[in-house]
Amino acid sequence: MTAVSVGSGAQLGSKAEVARILVIDDEPRILNFTSRALAAEGFAVEVTEDGSEGLQRALGEEFDLVVLDLLMPGVDGTEVLRRLIEAKPRQAVIVLSALTDPSSKVRSLELGAADYVPKPFSFEELVARIRVRLREAARTSPMLLVAGRVTLDLVQREATVEDKPFLLTEREFLLLMELMQHAGQPVSKGRLLSSVWGYHFDPCSNVVDVYVRRLRAKLGADVIETVRGEGYRVDGA
Repeated sequence: MTAVSVGSGAQLGSKAEVARILVIDDEPRILNFTSRALAAEGFAVEVTEDGSEGLQRALGEEFDLVVLDLLMPGVDGTEVLRRLIEAKPRQAVIVLSALTDPSSKVRSLELGAADYVPKPFSFEELVARIRVRLREAARTSPMLLVAGRVTLDLVQREATVEDKPFLLTEREFLLLMELMQHAGQPVSKGRLLSSVWGYHFDPCSNVVDVYVRRLRAKLGADVIETVRGEGYRVDGA
């Protein structure tokens, strides 16, 4: 597999500053040309020639957009598209295929592809379509806060750990948000009492410990770390 990366994006917000694009295509010439050209346009580009690996990466990582060929050995593009959209309905996918018949295009769009570009293609048109789809995704995506393995949807107030969603109560959400906004740093109980419950709570109260235990029970025991003498911390890596 070849990878071309340009910069890194911020973790807070609906989209990273540099859009991450995954290109899945079994033609080395197209992969090489497309990855270099998209990187030159300022995107962070990663590529794979294998449908199975492409699906695994698209499911396991966060990409702003996937460019997908249909005709590939092993797991073909249609199956990759079906499984990907089934698992991540909001994932933006542009199909890039030598199949030009209407049924292939209709089938891809019905499965959830955002666009369909036939080969041979104009690179300028592909870039224009990518930018359009990224703008659309930015307008419709939820605000997300990401720290380590945890993603917090600031609109739905829902936490996701390794693609498994968890609904949170009001206080659980506020506590986790405060910790994630300071990911990698310990946050004192006093600060958490102030920001989540207000100053009217007794600083000696164990309410923070109680809610930390609740979050650990929901999200996993290792999500929130106890830093002796300093408070609690979530992993920022």
